[in-house]
Amino acid sequence: MAKSTDEKLSTVKSKPYTDSHLVPAVQDCRQCGEKACLYVCPAGVYEWNNDLQQLTVKFENCLECGACRIACSKHSLEWKYPNSDYGITYKLG
Repeated sequence: MAKSTDEKLSTVKSKPYTDSHLVPAVQDCRQCGEKACLYVCPAGVYEWNNDLQQLTVKFENCLECGACRIACSKHSLEWKYPNSDYGITYKLG
């Protein structure tokens, strides 16, 4: 039987850095009508807070796939790999 996406993601090891490697431009996010990052991220890293008009970034959950930076129509997401020895470790299977 094939494993579900959630089962596969549960095998991913992560060692989050203390600072975010994902830095969105606050003003651009407020003006963005699409907010594609909310929908393309397979790990649900981004959440929009309507009350604060602010994007919340849960960088610790990032799978480092880069989908968010490609989908951002304003190109306002500073995205870089975490420092050495931090981030995601994938395994085959």
